[in-house]
Amino acid sequence: MAMHRAIQRIHTLMDSPRLKSFSLNPPKSVDVEYANGITFSLSAEFLRVYSPAADGKIRSIGGEKVISGRRHVGIMSAEPVGNDGVRLVFDDLHKTGIYSWDYFYNLGSNKFTLMRNYIKSLKKHGLSRDPSKRKSSKDL
Repeated sequence: MAMHRAIQRIHTLMDSPRLKSFSLNPPKSVDVEYANGITFSLSAEFLRVYSPAADGKIRSIGGEKVISGRRHVGIMSAEPVGNDGVRLVFDDLHKTGIYSWDYFYNLGSNKFTLMRNYIKSLKKHGLSRDPSKRKSSKDL
């Protein structure tokens, strides 16, 4: 299975067309359009969960990386990183992921499968897309 995913990723990256436009729609999404006419609208939650950066807020459960509670995360800004991509800054203060244009294409091409797998993983571990409830001073 891991080999299949690696081959699929390499295939997608090799076939990624040239970027035509990138639009930030803060706080909820980005739109990425490619020269082949394909456009992807990618939500902030999806991009945060699939950040290409290592993140200390990721829970490792049985070796599986799981990010929960990001349903309402927002994108505050997008900072260009050369001609290769952007660094997205999220309102949960995550800002270490650099999203290349190829990576956006890979995410967009596989977004339904990736989102389904993310939701299955959360259910498997008893986690939620919604943020955990914070205890109020009355609960303490």
